[in-house]
Amino acid sequence: MGFFAWILLGLIAGFLGSKIIHRRGEGVFVDILLGIAGAVAGGYLFEAFGQSGITGFNVWSIFVATAGAILVLISYHAVRGLVGSNR
Repeated sequence: MGFFAWILLGLIAGFLGSKIIHRRGEGVFVDILLGIAGAVAGGYLFEAFGQSGITGFNVWSIFVATAGAILVLISYHAVRGLVGSNR
């Protein structure tokens, strides 16, 4: 996939993941970054469990990237919550 396809896939996955986890987006830039990280993480995890990962710009890849983005968002909120607290 090309550079712009990864950005678009990351934006879609980050936006969908943000809507599922937090019911609102984190902002376009953060959604893109977390979505791209989620696409990489989701692709790696799906391949580790014997499934195909990111196969191009299609529905399966959006599903894989969104699943990874959900995991990344959960981690992001956990770390952000710990960093922001006064423990």
